Amino acid sequence: MYVLDRATGEVLSADAFSPVNAILGVDLKSGRPKFNPDKQPEMGKVVRNICPTAPGAKDWNPSAWSPDTKLLYIPHANLCMDWESMQANYIAGTPYVGAETRMYAGPGGNRGVLTAWDPVQRRAAWEVKEDLSVWSGALATHGGVVFYGTMDGWFKAVDAKDGRLLWKFKTGSGIIGQPISYRGPDGRQYVAVLSGVGGWAGAIVVGNLDPRDGTAAKGMVNATTDLKEKTTPGGTLYVFSLP
Repeated sequence: MYVLDRATGEVLSADAFSPVNAILGVDLKSGRPKFNPDKQPEMGKVVRNICPTAPGAKDWNPSAWSPDTKLLYIPHANLCMDWESMQANYIAGTPYVGAETRMYAGPGGNRGVLTAWDPVQRRAAWEVKEDLSVWSGALATHGGVVFYGTMDGWFKAVDAKDGRLLWKFKTGSGIIGQPISYRGPDGRQYVAVLSGVGGWAGAIVVGNLDPRDGTAAKGMVNATTDLKEKTTPGGTLYVFSLP
């Protein structure tokens, strides 16, 4: 988690919000990571237990900042991997990675986390551990609630101050979309989220991939072998009204 001076770009702090052993820290003067030589890929060699995985602990899915709690709510994965670099030939329309990877749950055994990060204290204020990687975005409201979705289809609302579960709703498919909130023409507040598993993380479901091939979907299948048992393909927009 980098905190920068917005006027000068100076790196004020850089701290791990998830288990990391691929780098040993960050040089605050340059902002560059200090790579761990024991985890550097080598051609033809399997390097084991690299944390986090190739996409990092954090992918595209947006975090949410609350000006009320002064916390940043980070939906992310807790995955590590084994990596073997190899020569790859480019074939149009196919993945071009140059490596064989297998991903799996990181320390603690849970594959996902919603972390409430305090950038001033430079630590997590609280965390909600999830069985599967959290690939949805997060939404923080002025009412003190944080919304996010899970890969097995649960749409959840937790207390912004302590992460206590307030409400949850089972949707028809895994959630990897971004929740939004808006005021309707009736003056009421609504929250909407798209349910429909997919992307890299949900490839085993939407692509009907064989869970026995741990290298499929660039190694993500090894971390999601049970996802077919927990959710199904879908595409539905859910809208909820707040009290």
